[in-house]
Amino acid sequence: MKILHFPLVKLIFSFVVGILIYPYVNLDILYVIISVFALLALSILSHSFYRKDKFKIIFGVNILLLGFLLGFYTAFTHKETNNPNHYTKLNLSSEGKYNLTLKIIERLKTTQKNYRFISEIYAVNGKKCSGKTILNFSKNEPVKKIEYGDIINLEATYYENRSSFNPFQFDYGKYLERQEIYAQCYTKNSNFHKLGSENSIWNYLSNYREKIILKLEPYFKSSDNFSVYKALILGQQQDISADIVQDYQFAGAVHILSVSGLHVGFILLFVQFLLKPLPNTKKGRFIKLVAVLLSLSVFSILAGMSPSVIRSVVMFSFLAIGLYYKRETNIYHTLLVSIFLILLIKPSFIYDVGFQLSYLALFFIIWLQPIFKELWKPKNKILTYFWDILTVSFAAQIGTLPLSLYYFHQFPGLFFLTNVLILFLVGVIMIFGVVTMLMAIVGFIPQIVVKILELLIQILNSIIHWVASFDSFVFRNISFNQLMMLSFYGLIITFFFYTKNKTYRNLLAAIASVVLIQSAYIYNKIVSESSSEGIVFNVRKNNLITERKGQNVTVYANDSIIKNLDANLGVQSYLMGNFSKITNAYPMQNLMYINSKKILVIDSVAVFSKNIQPDILLITNSPKLNLDRVLQTITPKIVVVDGSNFKSYSQLWEATCRKRKIPFHNTHEKGFYMF
Repeated sequence: MKILHFPLVKLIFSFVVGILIYPYVNLDILYVIISVFALLALSILSHSFYRKDKFKIIFGVNILLLGFLLGFYTAFTHKETNNPNHYTKLNLSSEGKYNLTLKIIERLKTTQKNYRFISEIYAVNGKKCSGKTILNFSKNEPVKKIEYGDIINLEATYYENRSSFNPFQFDYGKYLERQEIYAQCYTKNSNFHKLGSENSIWNYLSNYREKIILKLEPYFKSSDNFSVYKALILGQQQDISADIVQDYQFAGAVHILSVSGLHVGFILLFVQFLLKPLPNTKKGRFIKLVAVLLSLSVFSILAGMSPSVIRSVVMFSFLAIGLYYKRETNIYHTLLVSIFLILLIKPSFIYDVGFQLSYLALFFIIWLQPIFKELWKPKNKILTYFWDILTVSFAAQIGTLPLSLYYFHQFPGLFFLTNVLILFLVGVIMIFGVVTMLMAIVGFIPQIVVKILELLIQILNSIIHWVASFDSFVFRNISFNQLMMLSFYGLIITFFFYTKNKTYRNLLAAIASVVLIQSAYIYNKIVSESSSEGIVFNVRKNNLITERKGQNVTVYANDSIIKNLDANLGVQSYLMGNFSKITNAYPMQNLMYINSKKILVIDSVAVFSKNIQPDILLITNSPKLNLDRVLQTITPKIVVVDGSNFKSYSQLWEATCRKRKIPFHNTHEKGFYMF
């Protein structure tokens, strides 16, 4: 691919590396700034003598270093904790109550107990500060009206982000930190006072979107159909039920629920269709360009400014500019420039799974779809249409498969069938959906249009549910780590390079990638089989211990957990992370030997033998226990309490252990305990 030789590719590649490396490298930012200017000057100078081989090398190295330092500097400037006024600098105590002044930024998906919003903190106990937090309002009280941009004052309980409490589970605390959110606050609906509202185009359009939703909601009979409409047209996925999301995941169509290139491309075509009567003069084309760019910008805000929306809007904006200047737009360059601009403004998007998947899907569609299309050229237009759908879907699936397996550990086997059945239907729904939204804006909503739209969405959901019902075609709990993901991408890239250009060098690269995948699998197996460990899991109101010897895992738990091990996310994540399987499952005993450790378990009965000197004393199910007396008769090396205990009891036991200088581990605070 000739594009790989362009300086822009090297600059953007090293720019992305600089953003990723930033959290792990400590560089003086002043030296970084000085180096950026020095490298910029050296790059300009070396480019002047670019035709000479020696200066080509100097220029190439300068571009790589310049991109890396630019990425590092961008990550530094957008890291909000580098601001001395950030609320994390106030040393707030976790679980402490504070008086907060905040601004509402964005509404998140509602949980079973709370309404959730991303908010910007303005002050804590009257002291000015900055930084984003997630604000949780209890559902136990009547809901007060909250709009985007509202500035409110309230008393809330402050909780710092925590790491994952069990091994190999999704680390939500780390995910929030990468989004520059370092804490969550909990309060009651009746507990806040509105101080005012910030006027901005973002807040106005976001609130206008909510008004459109309120206008349309009474016309839909099914809340599920309306939630899918909001996701397809307005990018609002907060209210989609878990069952609907699961159906779309199992059918391989979850991307339909995220506003992306498909939706934004339709908006571009729709606006161009409306402006077709304008003359193709310089002035007419300029009016069209402004209208398209304005429409895409407004749509991106209405759709919530998600990474996939921003990516698509930037992409199609460049395409529209290229059409205006009547220049042939290189799609690879457009893709790269959009990545650069987006990450320059919001470098944290690099960690967003949707951002990663959407760019990979688009890159592989651009690269591989033409190759697949050449394999067969049907003469029938209908066959051509379905063949195009298949080749696009296959290219996107190949590009996203390794990353999807790494993040989600499952693969929908019927994704081909799903895309063939629904893509045309989704296009029709988009037409009716946008028309319905425009009618809601002008205040005229014919019932017949909404009925047709809801019927189409119902058919879409039914098709998705039918495909998802073939449970045996959904491959779950696939062990797949980062090393395997990278080696798998190496295989895909080298294989298609070889099929396109069958040279000896490309063949060696493809063979080497096969060997790399095999080596990754063998390495993981050796690491897994050569180790053993015991884990006390943190499970709310339950007990769970595992013993792993190589790839064989024995589970010790109560009956309710043992009966549902296949559905237990904590256990399944642990098995996938260790490439292991469950060989035995037993009820917990008061005395167990796990991984050469003697474990004494004191449960709610609080009966134990005083002659045992355990390595680990495990306390479960909140026994009424005087731990000081217990420690007079037995001397464990460590006391562990799991998630089944009352918080007040655990605090008392921790104080006792601190007094006796015995290590103490509370899984509710520190997460799982490994021995």
